[in-house]
Amino acid sequence: MIKNRRVLFSLHWTCASFAGLAFLAGCASSPSATQKTTGWIKDEVADSYVFGYPLVLMGVARDAAVGSDPGQAPVNTLRHAQALPPIGAAYPQRPSLDTLDSTGWLDVGSEPVVLSLPDSHGRYVDARVLDMWTNVVWSTSSQFGAHAAGIKAQNIAFVGPGWQGDLPSGVTRVDVPTHDAWVSVRIQSNRGRDLAAVRRLQRGIRVAPLSVYVGGTRNALAALPRGGADVNSSASATPAAQVAALDANAFFTRLAQALPDNPPTPADPHALKFLADLGVTPGEPVKLPNAPEAIAAGLADGHERVATPPPNLLSANGWSWFGEGVGNYGPDYAMRAYAAFTQPGIGTKDDEVRAIVTQDSDGHPLNGANRYVIHFAPNELPPVRGFWSITAYTKDGALGDSAPARLAVGDRNGARRNRDGSLDVTVSSTRGRGGNWLPAPRADLQLVLRLYAPKPQATDGTWQPPAVVRQ
Repeated sequence: MIKNRRVLFSLHWTCASFAGLAFLAGCASSPSATQKTTGWIKDEVADSYVFGYPLVLMGVARDAAVGSDPGQAPVNTLRHAQALPPIGAAYPQRPSLDTLDSTGWLDVGSEPVVLSLPDSHGRYVDARVLDMWTNVVWSTSSQFGAHAAGIKAQNIAFVGPGWQGDLPSGVTRVDVPTHDAWVSVRIQSNRGRDLAAVRRLQRGIRVAPLSVYVGGTRNALAALPRGGADVNSSASATPAAQVAALDANAFFTRLAQALPDNPPTPADPHALKFLADLGVTPGEPVKLPNAPEAIAAGLADGHERVATPPPNLLSANGWSWFGEGVGNYGPDYAMRAYAAFTQPGIGTKDDEVRAIVTQDSDGHPLNGANRYVIHFAPNELPPVRGFWSITAYTKDGALGDSAPARLAVGDRNGARRNRDGSLDVTVSSTRGRGGNWLPAPRADLQLVLRLYAPKPQATDGTWQPPAVVRQ
């Protein structure tokens, strides 16, 4: 049965909703410091952690990616992955084997930044820009409709808060509510010799501040300097691991430092008021209450809640995936934090679906020592405008050590249908007789089914992935 109950993020307090909702009728304002109990402080720390987690995570990711050290690049430039599987990606968990990614961080605080995309000549391209709260402010699918057959050349100016001015003709304006933003351009590749064609497209992507863009010739793609660096160096700790290692004071200090340039979206004065009760004020030193046990308990609770699937996650046959609301979260802070934690950089329901399963149809953990079959009925193949694939990872989201484990099965890499139009995918660490064999690590594992440019039925609950059945 599919579960898709849309709920807003709720708090432990009785008088107010942390999600920016109005105070309930008849409630008084937040209690004074003398009335607060340490239990209330614990709850406030946990709720504030969930609220601020995406902004802190994005800040840590930005700090790790921006600079002149090996594996880094300056702001307003791109880092081009050059190999499949990618190495040294900003978010290395569950790396895609379907696309070469170009990513970068935009600074739109002083002037707009223009992203120029070349004509992909029918090749699938998925580009998106996220604000610092992980909301998708622009993507090729949401702004330009179905793009399964590729995209045309286009120029988009990302404009920060308060900027006033005129943009050149032929440049589309997109407003960004935060000082910084993250851009990702993913180009479909069939690996092997096809990588060279993808790299040529990567070299046609340009990112430049408006002052540089208008200083070039009319042909922006030819005039602008190449914005990017080929990156294949390995990262140390993931942004999520770095955030998890922060104590309460360090976490809320980063949050307070980031808030002046990146105000909450949507605007939430109640959230800021509750942070102020904790001694967390935008741009000011943090002064947490003298209640170390309650603060530590609240931080632990926050860690657990960020990693807990929200009730409005779609689920069926052991799989779970995001449906409505992903990428544009509004006040659904629980969904926003969980998405940032589990699938950082995820787009909207029109961009991509990533369904994840860790158990077979009997509820047992998946393990590559066993053999499993995923049977798609003739009319139940993944509904996409683009393409789909399934990849096996370790239980921690990494690829297996052996070369065969670095393969995916999907409709772009030779998946064969049965005579009746159905399709079977066999999952195991050793090859069997089935034609659609998905190599898997010989250990506990997870499977990720990716739907690129999914159709509406993939995210409205009318379609579901089939069960993973042990043979």
